[in-house]
Amino acid sequence: MIYDLIVVGAGHAGCEAANIAAKLGSKVLLVTMNMETIAKMSCNPAIGGVAKGQIVREIDALGGLTGIVSDHSMMQFRMLNTSKGPAMWSPRSQNDRTLFSLRWRELLEQNLNIDFVQDSVSQLIIEKNTVTGVETTGGTTHSAKTVILTSGTFMNGVIHIGKKQMTGGRMGDNASYGITEQLVSLGFEAGRMKTGTPPRVDGRTINYSKLEEQKGDDNPKCFSFRKPTKITRQHSCHITYTNEEVHETLRSAFADSPLFNGSIQGVGPRYCPSVEDKVNRFAERTRHQIFVEPEGWNTYETYINGFSTSLPQEIQYKALRQIKGFEQAKIFRPGYAIEYDFFFPTQLNLNLETKAIKNLFFAGQINGTTGYEEAACQGLMAGINAHQTIVNKEPFILKRSEAYIGVLIDDLVNKGTNEPYRMFTSRAEYRILLRQDNADLRLMPLAKKLGTITSKEFDILNQKQSNVETITKIIHKKTVTPKLANPVLAKYNTALIPQNYIIEKILARPQINYKQLLEIPTVHQLLSKYDDDELEQAEIQLKYKGYIQNEQENVDKLTRLENLTIKHDFDYQTITSLSLEARDKLNKIKPMSIGQASRISGVSPADISVLLVHFGR
Repeated sequence: MIYDLIVVGAGHAGCEAANIAAKLGSKVLLVTMNMETIAKMSCNPAIGGVAKGQIVREIDALGGLTGIVSDHSMMQFRMLNTSKGPAMWSPRSQNDRTLFSLRWRELLEQNLNIDFVQDSVSQLIIEKNTVTGVETTGGTTHSAKTVILTSGTFMNGVIHIGKKQMTGGRMGDNASYGITEQLVSLGFEAGRMKTGTPPRVDGRTINYSKLEEQKGDDNPKCFSFRKPTKITRQHSCHITYTNEEVHETLRSAFADSPLFNGSIQGVGPRYCPSVEDKVNRFAERTRHQIFVEPEGWNTYETYINGFSTSLPQEIQYKALRQIKGFEQAKIFRPGYAIEYDFFFPTQLNLNLETKAIKNLFFAGQINGTTGYEEAACQGLMAGINAHQTIVNKEPFILKRSEAYIGVLIDDLVNKGTNEPYRMFTSRAEYRILLRQDNADLRLMPLAKKLGTITSKEFDILNQKQSNVETITKIIHKKTVTPKLANPVLAKYNTALIPQNYIIEKILARPQINYKQLLEIPTVHQLLSKYDDDELEQAEIQLKYKGYIQNEQENVDKLTRLENLTIKHDFDYQTITSLSLEARDKLNKIKPMSIGQASRISGVSPADISVLLVHFGR
């Protein structure tokens, strides 16, 4: 049969791609090397974090499953950066690794538009610069209208532990071969990257009494707007630190480190370095923080976050036992580094389709990103756009002002990356608009038009929006008396009111939030029937109204450039007044608009002025 879509790889990108395309009605074949490791959390057993949590909520708002699966397998929830403004708040969960993978497989198998095959793809079938299917190592061919490659760390993967090297895409799994060489022969530019993982320790051998306990939030939330599932019990994490003795042990083995002896050629993640890299680069520091994270409810296996390493196993063992609380620690599995192939993402269009081969899409670490969340959102967008291609509809492209997902893809396609790309709030110039709390309000209307969420889910959003508007009107118009308000204001050390005050003026005070506002009897009577999420949304919109309006005005100004489209086949070499670098970069990227052109490295404001004049603007 001819599938609408073949997804190669069943990691976080592949699972989101297969699910969303099948949900839209495409007939999908998901090819994975191992059915037992679908959506496996290869590194830390956690979802979300700074900027990553925003991405997970955006995935959920667009109809994806990462948030729902995370909530199902959650062991702990924390909202990070709550001491800062709401643009910085970032949800993060600790997850049961096994439950996460099982739930993903269960949900995928419930979708009858998805077929599965356990095999390894060695070649793409390409006819007249258009992909038409795949060929496996066993010689089987599968035909399709579109193909998404989500190869993760598997393409020509090499694992390093000290001086030992072995082929593999992950410890215990084989690497894949053939696709890189084929695509390079067709003119694609490939590179090498590396990432690493820490040892897993037997939790029964850790002395937790010596560690700092890190509990979850008192009132834990969840990721999913569409199917909220709040956890009723939480598992603590713990914190400890390295010390000078640990550092000396690590330094003693630098000669055997593949990171320093030239064995590793790939570029590692800047913001998640190995412990030996931290000790080397930050020699002045006497200690580095270590997070001790449980891997599941029913296992003692423990993830040692912050101790990623590729040093010899005996050195890992010795250094670990010099850490406070780990004096008797035993290792289940050693840490290791892995090198793998990726393709420079400037070779993609904004819909994640390759420029050189029609109907071929890349998503995940193949594009130079790092992290489950970054991979999942690319898979989601590639799956949507593969379906859009099949049904001859316009590509679905998110703007930088609409989502962190839009920022990520725009960065990759226009700026490229030479090191593993990780999302941060600082990458988004409109982060006051792109908060985790309003991802549903921002994106579910777009998802409804696409068909990736149900009418019932959209009705729930409309009810929330209506409630937020009602709350806002009440706070804006209603007043409270000094008699009822002043005891509460005194309690939170803020100025008393001499006369009746509009509720909005009290809420505007930095010492007061909606929970404290509800302690005033009048306010409690007016607002207690509304959900916390609705009250929090109204508070944010009122407190930060000026900032939000200013940012929206900036978006509106720049939207003018985004709407000035450019023909895909335009030859920039014909505009001699452009700089040589701009001509080369513009012809390579082929921007869809003046706005996109303005974000390409090497294209100056003067070059943009030339383009505006040339196109009669």
